[in-house]
Amino acid sequence: MPRCDMISALPEPLITKILSYLPTKHSVTTSVLSTRWKNLWLTVPALVLNRRDFPYGQDQVVLSFLDRLLDFNPDLRLLKVKLKCGDVEIDGFKDRISTVIQRGPQHLDVEGCIYYIDRRDTQIYPFIDYMPLNLYTSRTLVSLTLTYWGVEDPGLVVYMSCLKSMTLVKALFRDDASLERLVSGCPVLEELTLVRDTHSNFEGSVDSFMRVRSGSLKRFRVPLWYGEEYCTSPFVKYAIEIDAPRLERMTLGEDQFDSIAVKNLDSLFSVDLDIKFSVKFDPEDLSKRNEIRYFLSGISSVRSMIISEKTVKVLEIYSSVGMIPKFINLSRLEVVFPCDSLQFLPAFLECFPNLKHLILEVYYSREMEDAFELTDVPQCFLSTLECVQLKRIHEWEEEEMKVATYFLENAAVLKKLTLSLTNYPRYVSDEEIFHVVNRVAKRSPTCQILADWDLC
Repeated sequence: MPRCDMISALPEPLITKILSYLPTKHSVTTSVLSTRWKNLWLTVPALVLNRRDFPYGQDQVVLSFLDRLLDFNPDLRLLKVKLKCGDVEIDGFKDRISTVIQRGPQHLDVEGCIYYIDRRDTQIYPFIDYMPLNLYTSRTLVSLTLTYWGVEDPGLVVYMSCLKSMTLVKALFRDDASLERLVSGCPVLEELTLVRDTHSNFEGSVDSFMRVRSGSLKRFRVPLWYGEEYCTSPFVKYAIEIDAPRLERMTLGEDQFDSIAVKNLDSLFSVDLDIKFSVKFDPEDLSKRNEIRYFLSGISSVRSMIISEKTVKVLEIYSSVGMIPKFINLSRLEVVFPCDSLQFLPAFLECFPNLKHLILEVYYSREMEDAFELTDVPQCFLSTLECVQLKRIHEWEEEEMKVATYFLENAAVLKKLTLSLTNYPRYVSDEEIFHVVNRVAKRSPTCQILADWDLC
């Protein structure tokens, strides 16, 4: 059969829809196919452009390219826009972004620059620009991602009526109230992610207090930034307050909080904590103890929780001077325990009287000097704890056996104990481990011991 160009036979709206899933540099290349394809890329309702797609130093080429696309069909609505400005400022790029926003995009993802070149001495200096003011009154945006951009009070009413998801990565806020005004102007916002710049070149200008107050927010994340760090100044400390009565999921993974306050989190379903509350928690610091107590009480209605090793250490220290509140609604817990805190494990689990599913990972150290004993039996062992997973077991020695035995001998309604063994050379074979564990006298006669090989 002769070759048939089936794609060219498609209607133009369908072809441009297909091209909208490609980076703009790829859709441009289709212009050489035929006369019909020459200008099709200019009618694609998406713009995905990276400054690095152009020759270095050819800033005018970048601007001319954008002008041609934006001027070709002024009535074309760009539904999806993703722009990376590159490391060094392009004079005039911000104006093009303003024009893009006027085109009514639903999804906007813009990465700003972090340096500018001073024309007087040709040296490179840290730099951050502020988003065009027409951003704050967009009636079309559904999702917004800003990276390395400044956010400010535009001096007018902020109102983004359709915005449901917002991600701010290393954004610089003009003042302490900028974030609150921005969030308050998004009446249907459901998801907010803040990736903070903990090493800032703008020390003294960076916000020190952030308030997230929203009646619609359902998911809130402050994850730890693992990307490349361009700045080397000391850690930037700040306080954060979260007031969101409809919030269901919260992740706090960054560790540069000077203080944390939560209010009205009655709808909270899950929490992921990887924080220390301060650089070094001093149990004699009454204000910090009160802060931790109020925070734990504020999230005590949660049903599922993930807790990191560093948070466990803080809770252990806090428990010596204050009482950890009961999490009576919590049924699922995933926690990482340092081996030198295992003595704290029974008291810790006592805080979850209705726990059903426990995923426990222990960081063992072969340099442990103090032996630990697990004797106290938490309330959940007697009535609710049904599934326990001992995660990422590298070796199998006395400490690992002691933890497994603790659950088998004391959990009265346990249905399943799962040993997650890593693909790691051990002196003891998998078969030997299960043989020894199965010999333990189980308090729950229906308990099964299962294997789950963790290849991480």
